[in-house]
Amino acid sequence: MLVDLDEAYAPQILEIFNHAILHTTALYDYKQRPLSSMTPWFEAKRSRNFPVIGIVDDHDPSSLLGFGTYGPFRDRPANKYTIEHSLYVHPEHRRKGIARELLSALIDRARQQDYHTLIAGIDSENTASIHLHQTFGFHRVGSLPEVAFKFNRWLTLEFYQRILPTPSQPMEE
Repeated sequence: MLVDLDEAYAPQILEIFNHAILHTTALYDYKQRPLSSMTPWFEAKRSRNFPVIGIVDDHDPSSLLGFGTYGPFRDRPANKYTIEHSLYVHPEHRRKGIARELLSALIDRARQQDYHTLIAGIDSENTASIHLHQTFGFHRVGSLPEVAFKFNRWLTLEFYQRILPTPSQPMEE
């Protein structure tokens, strides 16, 4: 079941984040985040009206299976119609369509909020995420070779983009 998430889910979001930090190249961080980092994270999302959505277990709505959100791609006035999104799925619930449902919902939210461009920064080894984004009409628009060093190897960041037909009347201010 798709829900809007609030601070009550912070420990579960953090568990998913920290697993990704320790075991994947989805986040180019080395150290786990503390629970105290979640309050400013939620405040930043709320202050800009950026959604934090999740999929919870239908039989146990307190159990978070995955979440997604977006934020500014570049925090400059002329980039106000462009957002960068992220998706994370609990390791025990991958390959069940959760990321697909989250990405679909984030695209819908972006369209409703009149954003024009969605950006995904994906590690080049994350073929599952690359494939998912391609099935939703994202196109590879750039590659930054060896921009991160994690797990004793250089990592390449790929950028994927999807352009939406919104807003109908963009303005500079």
